[in-house]
Amino acid sequence: MTQQGTLGVAVIGTGKMGADHVRRINEVISGARVAAVVDIDEARAKAVADTADGCQAFTDPAAAMAAPGVDAVLIASPGPAHEAALLSAFEHDLPVLCEKPLTPDSASALRVLEAEQKLGHRRVQVGFMRRYDTEFMKLKALLAGGELGRPLLLHCRHRNASVHSYFTNEMMITDSVVHEMDQSRWLLEQEIAAVTVLKPTPSSLSPEPLSDPQLVVFETTGGAIVNVEIFATCGFGYQVQAEAVCERGTARVGDAHGMLVNRPGTWGGEIAPDFVARFEEAYDREVQAWVNATRRGEVEGPSTWDGYAATAVSEAGVRAQATGRRTAVEMIERPAFYS
Repeated sequence: MTQQGTLGVAVIGTGKMGADHVRRINEVISGARVAAVVDIDEARAKAVADTADGCQAFTDPAAAMAAPGVDAVLIASPGPAHEAALLSAFEHDLPVLCEKPLTPDSASALRVLEAEQKLGHRRVQVGFMRRYDTEFMKLKALLAGGELGRPLLLHCRHRNASVHSYFTNEMMITDSVVHEMDQSRWLLEQEIAAVTVLKPTPSSLSPEPLSDPQLVVFETTGGAIVNVEIFATCGFGYQVQAEAVCERGTARVGDAHGMLVNRPGTWGGEIAPDFVARFEEAYDREVQAWVNATRRGEVEGPSTWDGYAATAVSEAGVRAQATGRRTAVEMIERPAFYS
C-alpha cells in the first residue's frame, strides 16, 4: 500500500460487473484505487484502465498480481476462470474479493478451500452482496435476536425481467437461485440438506427451451423449509423478496416501498430494472467493507466455505431439476478453520 494507506486493487474481468466495480472503486468508495485491470480482450482492458489514473492493463491475471502497487485482487471474470485466479492470488498471499460463484463446481471449490487452509489464514471474501443490503441486514438482525422465535419457513421470490439468449435451465439454479442458497444459510444459520425443484407449465412468454418459472424447495439441517420462486423472464422488472415465518411472528423484506405516485387512473411506484440497480448500495457497502477490513489486515464476510457450500447445494439443485426428485446435498463436514 502507499504511504497514505490506499489499497491498490487489481480488478480481473472488465465486463459489466468488473467495469462497474472499477467505477465503484474510482468514484464511490474510499481507501482504495484501481492499480490494474485484467481482461483477455486487451482493447477492452485498456479502455477500462484509461478511466483510472495510473492504472495498468493486463491480459494475464498472474502478471497483474505481480505488478508494483497491487495489494489486493477483485475477481469479476467468468466463473470457470476463478480457480486459477484464486490460486495465483494465494501464491502472492493477496486478499481477494471474488464474485460468485467461488468456482463453477464443488470439486474445484474444494481445491480452493484446501489451498486457503494451507496458507494458514483466510484470504477470500465471496461476493454474496445480499448480506450487505440494508433490508436483508435488518432481517438478519431480527432473526438473530430471537424476538420472533425459531424460523419455521422462509418464502423467497426472485424475478428477472428477461435473461440472455444463452441462459439455460441449469443457470436458473447456478446463477440465480444460488443467491437464495447463500441468503438462506446466512439468515437461518443452518446448512441446506436437500433440494427439490418443481416445474409448473412454463409461461407462454418464456423462450424455449427454458422452463420458466420454477419452484425450488430447500430442507435445512435445522428443520426449516425454504421455498424459492424463480421467474427468470417475468417481463416487468427485477424483484427479490423474502418472508420469514417464525414461531411468534413474521418479517418480510424486498417490497420496495419507496415513493408511491397517484396519476389519473393509476397509482404505484418503480420496479428496479435489474440486479445492478436493485443492489447498487449493497455492492457499494460490500466493497467498502472489504477494503476497510483488508486495510486492517483482516478478512470478513462470506468465506471460501460459504462459496463451497453454495456450489455443493447448486449441484444438488441441478440434479433435482433434471430428475424431479428430492436430492440430498453432498458436501464435506465444515472445517474448524472456518468456524
